[in-house]
Amino acid sequence: MKRKMPFSLSKEKSFYESLNDWIGDTLYDDLTEKGFECRDEQIYMAFQIEQALKEKKVLLAEAGVGTGKTIAYLLPAIAYARYTGKPALISCADETLIDQLVKEEGDIRKISDALQIDIDVRLAKARDQYLCLKRLDETVDGTTEEFAENVQSSLPDFVRGNLSMQSISPYGERSDYPDINDDQWKTINFHPIQQCAACDIRNRCGQTIHRNHYREAADVIICSHDFYMEHIWTKDSRKRQGQLPLLPDVSMIVFDEGHLLEYSAQRALTYEVQNNTLLNLLERIMVDGVREETLRLMEQLIDLHEHFFLLLRANSIGNTTERKAIKKIDELLSVGREAIAVSTALLEEFVFEGELYIIPEYDLTMVEEYLEQYIFSMELFTSENDAVDWVEEAEGEMTLIIMPRLVTDILKEKLFSSNLPIVFSSATLSVGQDFTYLLDSLGIDDFLSFSVESPFDYEEVMDVFVADLEEGEKADYVLDLLQEKQQTLMLFKSEQSMKEFKEKLGEGHKEIAFEGERELSSMIRDFQQKEISVLCSYHLWEGLDVPNDALTRVIIYDLPFPPQDPLFDARRKHAENPFKEVDLPFMLLRLRQGAGRLIRTSDDYGTIHIPLEGQDREMKNEISGIFPVEIQSPINK
Repeated sequence: MKRKMPFSLSKEKSFYESLNDWIGDTLYDDLTEKGFECRDEQIYMAFQIEQALKEKKVLLAEAGVGTGKTIAYLLPAIAYARYTGKPALISCADETLIDQLVKEEGDIRKISDALQIDIDVRLAKARDQYLCLKRLDETVDGTTEEFAENVQSSLPDFVRGNLSMQSISPYGERSDYPDINDDQWKTINFHPIQQCAACDIRNRCGQTIHRNHYREAADVIICSHDFYMEHIWTKDSRKRQGQLPLLPDVSMIVFDEGHLLEYSAQRALTYEVQNNTLLNLLERIMVDGVREETLRLMEQLIDLHEHFFLLLRANSIGNTTERKAIKKIDELLSVGREAIAVSTALLEEFVFEGELYIIPEYDLTMVEEYLEQYIFSMELFTSENDAVDWVEEAEGEMTLIIMPRLVTDILKEKLFSSNLPIVFSSATLSVGQDFTYLLDSLGIDDFLSFSVESPFDYEEVMDVFVADLEEGEKADYVLDLLQEKQQTLMLFKSEQSMKEFKEKLGEGHKEIAFEGERELSSMIRDFQQKEISVLCSYHLWEGLDVPNDALTRVIIYDLPFPPQDPLFDARRKHAENPFKEVDLPFMLLRLRQGAGRLIRTSDDYGTIHIPLEGQDREMKNEISGIFPVEIQSPINK
């Protein structure tokens, strides 16, 4: 439903002229009277976005920390949504940052209160951020742990009872269960093999209710880059199947931390084949009464699949990274092709099984959908193509992953060829105000751009210490730093690096929290309220906004170089100078983002510590170039 404009429209002025006047009046006068800082950089950014709306173009808006980017894009976004009658979409780097945008003390709440505007903001989270009732039931039946029963007992009455569906309300998102750790959540959340369209309780499902809720948004929908990319890739196929797209039509898009969009686009096109999933699904439908030919093909496929994964494990090129390269020997490819042939024959037999109604309809539909995806994935793996593939293994579960190397053509066709105004907002979109790295990776040709510096006087409020350490000294150096109690964010380049530090730390450090121990946004909330003094994370390089004395020290435990894995190796192979074109720009952009967590307002202050050992010590000069202050050596205690 179209909502009232925040300013008056007249025949004498176009909408864009009226929007320009309103932005100026609001930022120069209305908000400053309410205690907001008047920042020239913020006002400039807002006017540039207004121009992008008028020209319906892509805008690369690089604005330093403290510019007030969120308010700069929110004002024109809300007005444009009401003018067009379609909500604006804000896409964040990940799911955690969605909650950051709508927190009580966040910018949306602040301008809503200051301008007395009722802003209709709704969240659209990725599907794995929602509870699955069927998986919850299976986990309750299959585990002795109490967490699943506790979740089940906390469900609203309408989910299991006979209450009228008129009393329904959104429920079941990840943030509703802050005390459950990530591993527990993965046993009860939505999994891609679930077939929501065939589920008999989908109308009472929290994910379905959330979907219906945000589709009615009037002003703003907030989602993650990953979810928006999933929407883009699945939009046409969902329409063909008679389903609604994951997101409704929108008036404009803001990609907050837009430099990360390429990786989300690649992840959305990822295909996965797990060693246990196929076996578990086929066992579900091996019920009494299934035809002999169908059973024979299922048993044959199970044997081929297990043989394939034995070969895959034997030919995975091992290293300490999460992703392992694959040596594609002839036998591996041959077994993969056999599995494709048997899967295709099995799908044909399922047509007859469906007519007999021996196998439960939901289970059969789930297996059919999975087999179609399995065949497509295995065909990609066994054929000559430009895809990148690797193996990941966690807690005994082995996964084959296939990903396209480049997504530029698809992005051009499905996103950048429209007349939709698109704003990329970040403090780090360029390398030395050169946007080539981002433009080439996304396939953007026609665009507007600007770059403005941060308004903060960093010399007065921030010190950067770079320690030159011998190999093996880093953990002890950081532990020594932590003896001085401060509100500290520790950033790691990977989950593995964080876990190695946690092992060295040992037991008995209740004041230190590690990502993954429980739901991340609840940990951030506790950190901001100083119930936690040290927050360790491998995800929070971007977007975290913890102002004032709730964060006074950032420790960059590792230089955030991209991993030596098949995905980045593919990018390196297509570069003339892999280190300068891939590794170094990635590291410097991410390092700038991590350091930017410290100073968020004009009242902030603190220190950044970067311990360097081994080859990283050679990066000292490169690191010094990204900071607005001179780096220092730590003072020996």
